[in-house]
Amino acid sequence: MSDLICVGAIVGAFGVRGEVRIKSFCAVPEDIETYAPLVTEDGETRFTLTIARPIKNGFAVRLGGVATKEQADALRGIRLYAPRDRLPSLPDDEFYHTDLIGLDVFDTGGALLGTVVTVQNHGAGDLLEIKSPGASDTTLLPFTQAEVPTVDLAARRIVADPPEGLFDR
Repeated sequence: MSDLICVGAIVGAFGVRGEVRIKSFCAVPEDIETYAPLVTEDGETRFTLTIARPIKNGFAVRLGGVATKEQADALRGIRLYAPRDRLPSLPDDEFYHTDLIGLDVFDTGGALLGTVVTVQNHGAGDLLEIKSPGASDTTLLPFTQAEVPTVDLAARRIVADPPEGLFDR
């Protein structure tokens, strides 16, 4: 499991005074401010963060060391990470997406279905994107209790009960 968890992304500049637009990936979006200072994925750059105001699809934010629109524009697309130990502990039935990526997925009979490559959410709930061995494409499996009854992080495996025909190719 990674020591860094992605909690947001810089979407672009906001205004001309160095503010940036941030999209928060936190369950409570405003909590992104409480996890600061945040770092880039490589851990090289560290940012203090202060939410100036909510805006459509995110927040206008002041980042430490960013004073101009040009500096803010240069940060577009940067993902922001917080150390795992600053984040809240999760209940037994909740998981950080980063912990699911790379887990092997087996059906209830023990046959390997594939490996989780991403976790997506397009508004209707989480989907596990699974790459099956030897397949050129991936399969999206709803991440619900019915379809995914068991997640064992210690054993690095998921047991799934997918709808019939979902993995037939």
